[in-house]
Amino acid sequence: PTMLDLKRQIIRKSDGLDYSDTTESMENVGGLEVVKQFVRVRKKAFTQAAKDFRLPTPRGIFLLGVQGCGKSLCAKAVANEFQFPLIKLDAGKMFAKYVGESEYRMRSALKIAESIAPCVLFIDEIDHGLSGGDVGSSTDSGTTQRVVGSLLNWMQERKAPVFLVACANSLNGLPPALLRKGRFDELFFVDLPGKKVRRDIFAIHLKRKNRNPADFDLDRLASASEEFSGAEIEAVVSDGMYKAFDEGREVSTDDILYSCQHCTPLAQTMKESIVALRRFANTRARHADVPDEGCSESVE
Repeated sequence: PTMLDLKRQIIRKSDGLDYSDTTESMENVGGLEVVKQFVRVRKKAFTQAAKDFRLPTPRGIFLLGVQGCGKSLCAKAVANEFQFPLIKLDAGKMFAKYVGESEYRMRSALKIAESIAPCVLFIDEIDHGLSGGDVGSSTDSGTTQRVVGSLLNWMQERKAPVFLVACANSLNGLPPALLRKGRFDELFFVDLPGKKVRRDIFAIHLKRKNRNPADFDLDRLASASEEFSGAEIEAVVSDGMYKAFDEGREVSTDDILYSCQHCTPLAQTMKESIVALRRFANTRARHADVPDEGCSESVE
């Protein structure tokens, strides 16, 4: 506890880094079974026995996928699984108005992360924070390219046990060098949850609301929520509870079904983007979950 408190103080003094206390476990993540197994195997690789076995220190994972499907939640669960502090890097805060200051901030943040290793370094929505870092695409006199260059160099050369988890909704504007082997251990594609996983997600969120999932018809809920993301499932559970509370009674399956019927999933409004992501993932990424017979394919 004393060491963790010292690490928190170090992080609070830095620009663009936040220390996150997380209690999220892998059991709170619906689906993503391939990622879970990958992380469990890498967990032992940070021990002295692994070093004696001549295993390289795990580098990290890149989670690419549909918005609201559990990428950020998975990053928090990874830190909890490893029993490492979770350090979140806000890529947007790396940029400053003076020449050279942006690159300095990035190098300083990465140096601090190394100083408190072992830890999990989490970069959420890296496609937004570092877009424009590809050659010929920058419109800020090359600042973004230099910041990305500092990150890429650190990812390649670092020796400290910093496990990097980066999340993105698309690859637009990101340099191809960011995704090559050696900088990440694996690139995972997080798709919309299938029927079985949606059922599990409903159970998870009902438990979070102190409700017994056995009191609800999870199969009907899973069938009614085709093409829903995990975030949308959480939203309809809450919406159903609002409805029941307003009417002065306990929430039921019908309340949540009513909310499902009045929710337009992102898969319909962003159909083209999801189709493009799936086409990319079919040949260039590893699927984050095992195949599910109920997996939503209708956006195709």
